Amino acid sequence: MKLISWNVNGLRACLGKGFLDVFNRSGADFFCLQETKLQPHQIELELPGYTQYWNSAEKKGYSGTALFARVPPLSVAYGIGIPEHDGEGRVITAELEDFYLVTCYTPNAQRGLTRLEYRLAWEDAFLSYLEGLDARKPVVLCGDLNVAHQEIDLKNPKSNRGNAGFTDQEREKMTALLSCGFTDTFRFLYPERTGAYSWWSYMYHARENNAGWRIDYFIVSDRLRPRIREASIYSEITGSDHCPVGLELAEE
Repeated sequence: MKLISWNVNGLRACLGKGFLDVFNRSGADFFCLQETKLQPHQIELELPGYTQYWNSAEKKGYSGTALFARVPPLSVAYGIGIPEHDGEGRVITAELEDFYLVTCYTPNAQRGLTRLEYRLAWEDAFLSYLEGLDARKPVVLCGDLNVAHQEIDLKNPKSNRGNAGFTDQEREKMTALLSCGFTDTFRFLYPERTGAYSWWSYMYHARENNAGWRIDYFIVSDRLRPRIREASIYSEITGSDHCPVGLELAEE
């Protein structure tokens, strides 16, 4: 089974930069998007063989997630069941036969950490949600989680410490998630790989210089570890300031 996740930073813009070519070449069983930045009526996407699920923010042109499934899930839920966290279209959960697939666009703490307090409250609520799912069947979480967990996960850790996405508080929340029975699939397979990033600033020729951050993840319940076959970062794919990431799981 092949799963792909991509923060497209505006799907309509990404469509003009080769999105459909990437999608059609991917061979994905499930293709998850973050930061779609659109309402459902603003796009008609032809994806033969896939069922589409959309969760848009109430605010137009902001946030939003989508999930395209080759095999329709048993059920699909939107948000995490908490009104204060569910107006920005950040989560879609698909129940499959043997696990839950969750695509997530985690809130950004913002410049000056103006939204850090909200971000930390979100993290606690989201972890509680994931643990509730995990009590029923394993979980595969993917998406832009807006945090570089360790120093190895960004090019310039010293100068970025304390900035949004690399505050001690955000990193501690990721550590807490992983300590609750979840595995970062990329680091599970490649614990010491450097220069592996999924996001680059549009400024300062960051992508050309690979001055990036790894903030896009596939995280799975620990009991799915034996099924992990590959965890990929497709850094050669452009079209957004993020590149897609992927996970291949052996069939149960």
